[in-house]
Amino acid sequence: MTQPLCYNKVMHKTATNIVGKLQDHGYTSYLVGGCVRDLLLESEPIDYDIATEATPEQIEKIFKKTWPIGKSFGVILIEEDGHKFEVATFREESNYQDGRRPENVSFSTPEQDALRRDFTINGLFYDPLLDKYHDFVGGRKDIKDRLLRFIGNPDTRVKEDFLRLLRAVRFRHRFNLKYDFDTAIALKTHASLVSHIAPERISEELNKIIAHKSRAAAFKDLYELGSLVYLFPEVEALAQTDQPKDHHQEGNVLTHTFLVLENMPDKQDLALYWAAFFHDYAKATCKHWDGERWTYPGHDQMAESLVAPVIERLKFPKILQKEILWLLHFKPIFESFYDMKLSKRLHYYDQPQFENLLKLEQADLMGCVPEDKAEHTAAVTELKHIQENWEYATNAGILPSNKPDLLTGEEIMEITSIPASAKIGALKTALREKQMDDEITTRKEAKVWLKNQQSSPNTTILPQSS
Repeated sequence: MTQPLCYNKVMHKTATNIVGKLQDHGYTSYLVGGCVRDLLLESEPIDYDIATEATPEQIEKIFKKTWPIGKSFGVILIEEDGHKFEVATFREESNYQDGRRPENVSFSTPEQDALRRDFTINGLFYDPLLDKYHDFVGGRKDIKDRLLRFIGNPDTRVKEDFLRLLRAVRFRHRFNLKYDFDTAIALKTHASLVSHIAPERISEELNKIIAHKSRAAAFKDLYELGSLVYLFPEVEALAQTDQPKDHHQEGNVLTHTFLVLENMPDKQDLALYWAAFFHDYAKATCKHWDGERWTYPGHDQMAESLVAPVIERLKFPKILQKEILWLLHFKPIFESFYDMKLSKRLHYYDQPQFENLLKLEQADLMGCVPEDKAEHTAAVTELKHIQENWEYATNAGILPSNKPDLLTGEEIMEITSIPASAKIGALKTALREKQMDDEITTRKEAKVWLKNQQSSPNTTILPQSS
């Protein structure tokens, strides 16, 4: 077997030893599924699965550390040399009632086990001791031909597990394959079934898709197959929403969204990728003809309220939801960034996701095909200057987090004789802004300023004495 230079030699060796130990006890055993596919495609396997004729009880007797994670389905998790491996008994499955799990499972042969799997590229067995393949479904030829094909009847495979509608897209684009004709027809025919998949399974699969460098092509594929509109109903309206030609000659809002995803750098936070997907999500809702061109008043603000229930419905982790909504909420700040006071800009520079905000805005600009290239270039240049200023402020240690308050709240109360209240908070905030703008730099200056605020008849921070 040709192995990629990056494959995990320790895991590969340990998996091989497990196969050998099972064979030594008289049980036919192979590496199976994704790891065989990945090695043939010269891609590093994420994990190694093993299939065997040994029953779960027999597996438990052979290995010391085991967990019955799916014992009723013949699956045992074992730990060897610090790594965990799923070891499954060869089995047949039937009577899928919920689009996910079979009602009946019975132990069987390698050939029958292969026939129950999803795609031919995932139905291969490999004996690492003899360096011998067992291919009952034509998987090796399909790998050579770069073809993604369901095993057996495509309609049956989809109805057994609706998640295969998403897995098909992920595998196709991760490995740069093309669909078998009947496989593509089945994916289109049953696209609506994605709405019946458990939210947690949908989000897990979508996160894998959007995290990969092929994310733009994969999401476009999901749309063309018909699945994306059942997951995100707003996208159909986005595909019908034109944009002003002076800024967006690339086409409708959905086309622009795909281009933004395409311009995203690789290996970034999930929140950034999802913010890119959702950044114009409200444009169809806010679409307005002003007599000369289409405008989208308030779409930035509405995006947050439209997206929040979507990512909640899909059970995204709470921290991921929070990060996505933060990026959507603050993306508009670049429209007038240099109109802000320095203290406000430094405040934004200090936010944990400000770098992601820059990357989102850059991808948004790169996803545009403008009529006025000079104006577009000026916007790109200004964003670059903002990034340079952020880097300088970060390295120079002048961010708010690097500057302690000149006076504490308790000290402000003592100086002004005002009890704890919102007034103290307002004074503290105003003093902090003066400090960030370098208008006040010492404790002495801060105390003088406070006393002036207290004595000034025109102050709007402190109330006048009655």
